[in-house]
Amino acid sequence: MHFFKYQGTGNDFVMIDDRARTFPAADQALVARLCHRHFGIGADGLILLQTDPDGTLRMVYFNADGAEGSMCGNGGRCFVRFAHDLGLITNQVRFMAVDGEHEAQVQETDVHLRMGDVADIEHQAAFSFLNTGSPHVVQFEDDVTSLDVVAVGRPLRYAAQFSPGGTNVNFVESGPDQTLFVRTYERGVEDETYSCGTGVTAAALVAHQQLGLASPVAIRTLGGALRVAFEAQLNGTFGSIYLIGPAQRVFEGDITV
Repeated sequence: MHFFKYQGTGNDFVMIDDRARTFPAADQALVARLCHRHFGIGADGLILLQTDPDGTLRMVYFNADGAEGSMCGNGGRCFVRFAHDLGLITNQVRFMAVDGEHEAQVQETDVHLRMGDVADIEHQAAFSFLNTGSPHVVQFEDDVTSLDVVAVGRPLRYAAQFSPGGTNVNFVESGPDQTLFVRTYERGVEDETYSCGTGVTAAALVAHQQLGLASPVAIRTLGGALRVAFEAQLNGTFGSIYLIGPAQRVFEGDITV
């Protein structure tokens, strides 16, 4: 099987050109093995590039544990770069994902991916909760650098109030230059990842409401820099949300499965 490896700010994915619909998508054990960092290619997730009968591009995303996942922002940007590298699109595209239609633009090294509108942010005493294509807790901390993300994030990820699906957990530190530093515990990977696109999107929207940060919000992750642009409405909803940052091919190869 031929595969490609892409990464977006360190969030890495196995990419498969599955326009022929030959990949055994129901084989969760195979997906998990391909994503395994010691016994496979190694990735935070696997993405199939498919086309519908009308020619529409479709992104099918699987978590590293082999289960089909919810929307992945960095994966979406890598999907767009992959389609561009294959010559399937020019600089603009519309494609379908599990949460509906998305549009994107390719601009030199960056991909601008439009995320779904966000209508409801639940603010609690210790954290905020919202869905940006995937469910996310956003919790502000004074010192994210020294935080044990796995130890603190895992109990929240499995907390009863988020059952049965659980949630992703983002720890956010606001810097003096109006930038955010975000570290994320991702469900499905069950570990910290270098970056999470839907997570930094969630962090930016909450930071706008609670800290007054204006669009676009600059965000630093372990894997690099991202930006989130949006339009905030008076009723507390958000539209025209764009996740902006680099996405690039790392390597390609063949693997016997």
